[in-house]
Amino acid sequence: MRLYETVLILKPAMSDQEVTDFLDKTKGVITGGGGDIVSQDNWGRRKLLHMIGKAREGVYLYFKYRASTALLEKLGHNFRVSDSVLRHSFTLMRERKVKEKKPKKAKASAAA
Repeated sequence: MRLYETVLILKPAMSDQEVTDFLDKTKGVITGGGGDIVSQDNWGRRKLLHMIGKAREGVYLYFKYRASTALLEKLGHNFRVSDSVLRHSFTLMRERKVKEKKPKKAKASAAA
């Protein structure tokens, strides 16, 4: 399983309840497919740089999760066929291993 980031832009006409339902449904697909959600965030309504169709705004959702390639393909299919999604993007994240820092040795001051 690899670590992925997904950003979704939903139609601005969606109510807050519809956005919450879509968020819950997407989390259910990820966890039901054997994935593990690391973090999620609703960035809210934002103005788009370019119009998408007739939309000047979109509701942004962010997910960070671990998933298999098969689950990623399923999510992509669900986003493509959904009428609510204007755009989506997947990004493969690099998992970094954090090295423990060794404490610096105090320099011995030469008092002469």
